Amino acid sequence: MIFLDKRFFAIGTMSIAALGFAGSVHAAADSQRPTVVLVHGAFADGSSWNRVIPKLHAQGLNVISVQNPLTSLADDVAATRRALDAQTGPVVLVGHSWGGMVITEVGDHPRVKSLVYVASFAPSAGQSIVDMTKDYPKSSGLDHVVSDKDGFVSMTLEGITNHFAQDLPGSETQLIAATQGPIRGKNFEEKVSVAAWISKPSWFVVSEKDRMIQPALQRANARQISAKTVRLPTGHVPQLSRPTEVAKAIIDAATSAQK
Repeated sequence: MIFLDKRFFAIGTMSIAALGFAGSVHAAADSQRPTVVLVHGAFADGSSWNRVIPKLHAQGLNVISVQNPLTSLADDVAATRRALDAQTGPVVLVGHSWGGMVITEVGDHPRVKSLVYVASFAPSAGQSIVDMTKDYPKSSGLDHVVSDKDGFVSMTLEGITNHFAQDLPGSETQLIAATQGPIRGKNFEEKVSVAAWISKPSWFVVSEKDRMIQPALQRANARQISAKTVRLPTGHVPQLSRPTEVAKAIIDAATSAQK
């Protein structure tokens, strides 16, 4: 009986060791698989990526959607940096709209291998959104924002429906309006201190019917950062109206990050 117990113990120990080895192999494989970190913009939250995330999962990619407080550039950068610090492998960092400011600032993180800008801003070091937009016509969506007593701005239902997400059905724009994240108005005056796109390969999804960020500004930003550019006939939220094309650009960046 003692012999049998010892044999059973030995077999069990070997089995546990084998499982541990297999687990370490899978962990090593996972550490090399890119993680996509998604950064939302103003008047939104992490759920704005809900149509893209399943398409990325289907390609075997890990995905994190950051919840930005939208209280300052520094606060949003800190939230994104925490997500980056938690990763163990390469990262594709994606920013929509205001999120482009965030990924430009924090994208020099050593885990980040590539950047994807979606209907976004891609500033140079020392630039703010006010700086970038001053030479372009005012976007029509900006006529439909309201500010509260604390200086946080949000969009009216009309603004969301006809200017922010005009290519989505009314049932969806009502949901966006109800769940939007107000942003501190002073954020648009804050300047980035670094430009990660200088040292990281970049992709840019340009929304050609955008009523929040002038398409001409998006195209100029894409040229300036030498981005691989995809142009879509969409409003400001192509990740909701054309998620397949947006996901494809992110997957392209992730494939490049693995090389």
